[in-house]
Amino acid sequence: MRRSQSLNVPLAPEAAGPRSDWDTLRRLFPFLWPYRWRIGIALLFLFSAKAANVSVPVLLKHLVDALDLKAGDPRALLVVPIGLLLAYAGLRLATSLFTELRELVFAKVSFGASRQIALQVFRHLHALSLRFHLERQTGGLSRDIERGTRALQSLVSYSLYTILPTLVEVLLVLGILGFRFDAGYVWITLAALAAYTVFTVAVTEWRTRFRREMNELDSKAHTRAIDALLNYETVKYFNNEELEARRYDEGLDAYRRAQLKSQTTLSLLNVGQQLIIATSLVAMLWRATQGVVDGRLTLGDLVMVNAFLIQLYIPLNFLGVLYREVKQSLTDLERMFGLLEREREVADAPGAPDLAVNEGTVRFENVSFSYDPARPILHDVSFEVPAGKTVAVVGASGAGKSTLARLLYRFYDVSGGRITIDGHDIRDVTQASLRRSIGIVPQDTVLFNDTVGYNIGYGRAGASTEEVEGAARAAHIHGFISATPLGYQTVVGERGLKLSGGEKQRVAIARTLLKNPPIMIFDEATSALDSANERAIQAELKSAAQGKTALVIAHRLSTVADAHQIVVLDGGRVVERGTHAALLAANGPYARMWRLQQSAADDSSGTAVSHR
Repeated sequence: MRRSQSLNVPLAPEAAGPRSDWDTLRRLFPFLWPYRWRIGIALLFLFSAKAANVSVPVLLKHLVDALDLKAGDPRALLVVPIGLLLAYAGLRLATSLFTELRELVFAKVSFGASRQIALQVFRHLHALSLRFHLERQTGGLSRDIERGTRALQSLVSYSLYTILPTLVEVLLVLGILGFRFDAGYVWITLAALAAYTVFTVAVTEWRTRFRREMNELDSKAHTRAIDALLNYETVKYFNNEELEARRYDEGLDAYRRAQLKSQTTLSLLNVGQQLIIATSLVAMLWRATQGVVDGRLTLGDLVMVNAFLIQLYIPLNFLGVLYREVKQSLTDLERMFGLLEREREVADAPGAPDLAVNEGTVRFENVSFSYDPARPILHDVSFEVPAGKTVAVVGASGAGKSTLARLLYRFYDVSGGRITIDGHDIRDVTQASLRRSIGIVPQDTVLFNDTVGYNIGYGRAGASTEEVEGAARAAHIHGFISATPLGYQTVVGERGLKLSGGEKQRVAIARTLLKNPPIMIFDEATSALDSANERAIQAELKSAAQGKTALVIAHRLSTVADAHQIVVLDGGRVVERGTHAALLAANGPYARMWRLQQSAADDSSGTAVSHR
């Protein structure tokens, strides 16, 4: 017996607490590895730029010492050190040139890695189960991906190509100071670096929780806004514009308070950093000035020390900003990598083969299922849809009819029993091949915010215009489309809201007919149509199902009266099965539903006549 996968739902990674920074960086390395040679070249340009930058103060010292002549010295006319000036300008140019070359070479790395990870997240989200997508918050999810993709570019650029060269520059400067002067300059610089680093790390670690709180509140506010806009009509139906505005403003206000906390702690961090840097600057310049006064140092030495201090001051100050940015980027990446680590609830078995449909016989064998262990939906359901035949499943709302379609598509795995196609357990074949073999007209049709032609053609990528129009004719929607000003280029709007329920359903029928699979599912396929169109399309659906295996899920019994077999579900159990005539003769649940619906139809017809 197979162990059910549907009850083993993995927790969201964020529920287990934040991961360490090293875990996040470890997840990032595979995306950078394909660009290792390009990264190496960029590093070479980077170190060349830093070497040129550190050489500038040394050259400046020689330039100043060369100008230290007394008035009237006959060498004054020749002392203009053209070579030194040109070398100084060349080093400045080389610094900029190598920096731009680094950016040019490295651009492909950051943009390419961002593209790869965004694509991988997108693919992974489509591979996750239906349960995840029913529970997700679209606004917050899109915000996490957007922030994560942007953070990846920042993190890679900052960590590999700014922090590392800044540390190299600091080491070079320390080496020059220790070699040309005494160790006091080195110890002052090292003490300042140590104090600066400890203070920055400690305060930034403390501030990270405020950034994480900001992310959560930002996602929550964004989710509320997106949810309200997606449900625009519902908001209008109940005059709840102000309610939604208040809910959104509550989210924005909470986000504002979190921003204020973050900004306050940022100001504290900046003040502390500047105090440490200012103290080290005063100590270094005081020591160099004393050296000039005592005659141990030249004026050029003082200028060189000052230039080194300026060069160290800028990257050191920037290093604090970088560390904050890196920590914030890691926090932003954390949630996106959490999505990637979300395990699939329904996954292909290792080495699973593709499904090859020969006849198309579908069997439900003792199938049990529950979305939640405390609320079983199906109980030991067994029936067969013979190859080339049409079997209907009927029953009251909540009986589990649509769940059968979801299980056959393998959006979930059964809790007990199995489902087979031509004798193959659908859990033993690839999901892609399974779904290629099945077409469905769902009960609730959702369309892409694109053209009518695109939505119909979605049934089979690469279908010709003639094939798309042929499917539209079969679904009795070609006339409507042709009557619109833009025809098949008419945009249907978000989730197809520009179309009526019946028009959306006919588009869904058309794209399923275009797919033309061997197995078809009609889940209340005509529930949104008027009687005249329903009869016309029923004939088309019957023709489309000719020679195919068809599972019809219906509420209106009149639409399935000619099915080869009718299965009646009640409370997730099969209570009756047989042909329409046999079930009426049995005078059981099916017959009672039939009489009830016929009575309702007669009452409706009589009411309509009396109002004429």
